[in-house]
Amino acid sequence: MEYHNPVLLTETVDGLNIRPDGVYVDVTFGGGGHSKEILKRLGPNGKLFAFDQDKDALLNTIDDARFTLINENFKFLKRFLRFYGAKQVDGILADFGVSSHQFDVAERGFSTRFEADLDMRMNQDSKLSAFHVINSYKEEQIADVLLQYGELRQAPAMAKVIIEERANEAIKSSEQLKEVLKKFVKHKNENKVLAQIYQAIRIEVNQEIEVLKEFLQQTPEVLKPEGRLCCISYHSLEDRLVKRFIRNGLFEGEPERDVYGNFEVPLKKVGGLIVPSKAEIKENSRARSAKLRIAKKV
Repeated sequence: MEYHNPVLLTETVDGLNIRPDGVYVDVTFGGGGHSKEILKRLGPNGKLFAFDQDKDALLNTIDDARFTLINENFKFLKRFLRFYGAKQVDGILADFGVSSHQFDVAERGFSTRFEADLDMRMNQDSKLSAFHVINSYKEEQIADVLLQYGELRQAPAMAKVIIEERANEAIKSSEQLKEVLKKFVKHKNENKVLAQIYQAIRIEVNQEIEVLKEFLQQTPEVLKPEGRLCCISYHSLEDRLVKRFIRNGLFEGEPERDVYGNFEVPLKKVGGLIVPSKAEIKENSRARSAKLRIAKKV
């Protein structure tokens, strides 16, 4: 199955600073590209756990005694690692992007390219779908989703039109939604605006920002001293949260300082921001917005 071309593969796995007998976690398994590279670098006593809430990802499981795939959301990182007897690990890898497979399977509703039901669920057992967001949320809720997660200045006007149109009939498909919002989508910036709309709805459906926060807050406890955290983000909302958490252990505000102005943080950044090379972007256009940040537990 063409599932996912792993982004920043070498840079990310290098960032884990892998020990052959270490224990590692790939919290966004997908097509298994990053996991396979980690396993190549592990010795016979090494161990790799992977998480993916999408049932389709289970088809990519790796037949290796050192490998365990957990069909759960990575916000349950600490709970399931403890269940498998791994209280602390040597490294955690997270690639927050939507997989190529999810974009390319039309009926999942992730892509602007296809006519599809409004779905966008990464976990296909989840009750909240794009249909529910568009047809059940109040006007101010829809506006907030589009503004906060899509950074769309016309979010209030878009929400008003959605409410007016759904009063006549339910908005069931991606093509209906495009038709409803067509006056906000000019031809010259059509792809960009549609991508922002879809991104906003997808983030809300999958509660991606809250999940990211829950995950990051668990990492200092799960990592061993000097353990590494490698995070690949694809939009500014995610990257800002990762950057701030690495810098001061918080998502907003400032940490408490002692009388000397110092403060303690659970993580310390390793190196600077890493982005894909021009060659990688040429080979895989979905890599163009990727940003890799690496940290270690203090």
